[in-house]
Amino acid sequence: MSETVAPPAEAVTPAYDPRLTNADLAPLEKQTWGVYNIFAFWMSDVHSVGGYVTAGSLFALGLASWQVLLALVLGIAVVHLFCNLVAKPSQRTGVPYPVISRVAFGVLGANIPAVIRGLIAVAWYGIQTYLASAALDVVLIKLFPGLARYAVAADYGFLGLSALGWGSYLVLWVLQAAVFWRGMESIRKFIDFCGPAVYVVMFVLCGYLLARAGWGAIDLNLTTVTHTGWSAVPVMLGAVALVVSYFSAPMLNFGDFARYGRSFTAIKRGNLLGLPLNFLVFSLLVVVTAALTVPVYGELITDPVQTVARIDNTTAIVLGALTFTVATIGINIVANFVSPAFDFSNVNPRKISWRGGGMIAAVGSLVITPWNLYNNPQVIHYTLETLGACVGPLFGVLIADYYRVRRQRVVVDDLFTLSPRGSYWYRRGYNPAAIVTTLVGATAAVFPVLTAGDITGMYTAAQYSWFIGCAIGLIAYPILATRGPLRLPVPETP
Repeated sequence: MSETVAPPAEAVTPAYDPRLTNADLAPLEKQTWGVYNIFAFWMSDVHSVGGYVTAGSLFALGLASWQVLLALVLGIAVVHLFCNLVAKPSQRTGVPYPVISRVAFGVLGANIPAVIRGLIAVAWYGIQTYLASAALDVVLIKLFPGLARYAVAADYGFLGLSALGWGSYLVLWVLQAAVFWRGMESIRKFIDFCGPAVYVVMFVLCGYLLARAGWGAIDLNLTTVTHTGWSAVPVMLGAVALVVSYFSAPMLNFGDFARYGRSFTAIKRGNLLGLPLNFLVFSLLVVVTAALTVPVYGELITDPVQTVARIDNTTAIVLGALTFTVATIGINIVANFVSPAFDFSNVNPRKISWRGGGMIAAVGSLVITPWNLYNNPQVIHYTLETLGACVGPLFGVLIADYYRVRRQRVVVDDLFTLSPRGSYWYRRGYNPAAIVTTLVGATAAVFPVLTAGDITGMYTAAQYSWFIGCAIGLIAYPILATRGPLRLPVPETP
């Protein structure tokens, strides 16, 4: 029987230590998001240039189209299951991911997963901003052909990005910051619009290609199929793992949004609509649209922006590219702006507000030159595998602690106290069992990624980096937390 000890009616009580609390991290007074808001959140997360390009990159694995489609659906089914698990503790307590992590890692130790997740969000924020800026480049060149020469990085470029690319990137960088600065209610309204908008464009784009090519031109054998029969199974499983890795970051901090849900039932219904059902339609669109680019343009195009750029009508290009830009901004804000805002604020709540945390992420995204992390299928897979290796053990520890060790019991007030008598003080504010598990899990998961080209079998293992880290977290943490020298008493709920 699960139980959560709720805080008083006020969001921030006098007993809450200011070193752990601000208005953004405290439990919510009102939880108002319904089924559609969660559904729209996932539509914004799925319907982006990054999601399309990632799905399209699976064709490079030598799989048939139906195999790619099956891998996409199986991958999102795993994401759906885990999102429901990670949503429950935050929805019940009304606190974001870094705060609920204090249960497993300790009131001070939670800064470790918060910083790791925040840095990953910085990387994704930069990647998604870059992908959106590429769509904006298409619009600008179509409207002002004279700008085309400035889109060549070899002639007019800096750090691997063209002058035009820098301009588009910085414009979108500012626009996203402006939306974020207005707060969560404005973000909610923005994502309610973004997901449906890009669906309309994708259906129109697919219809346009279908009108050009005809039904008979659809050939789902998009590439040379090198894996058939049972030999395709491990490759498909690797593709499933890549899908999970793509969603691993927003999946980990889904509690940042689940905390706003008016009920856990609403969260589950929104997840059902937004993940397996919505993603199935999205996957079909990706496969069919990519298939139609072959007869229409004579080559396989897996980037929707490049597909839109081939259309003869200027108005259609502008509307299509702008919609993809807006949609990608939507996912970027919800998945990679909100999360580090909470994560970095958690490190020092008195000095770093939610908005301040978001600005740290925005500045960091410029430093990492994200266009170099997502510029071809091989680099995409390497990036996903590396990020997955870091996120997997954090997810495993969180789930194992809440469901297996803690039995779904959380004392909310103790999340905000530095008293040694607090339930989550552990050893000077840190839980060594969680920290050791995370270090071991991340090391084991990233090893295949770094040695994929040198040691036999590591290339295949690298595809499962998230699963390796997560499995170690799920298995090792309960053992370390309940037995041996790192064993800690599980506090009883008052």
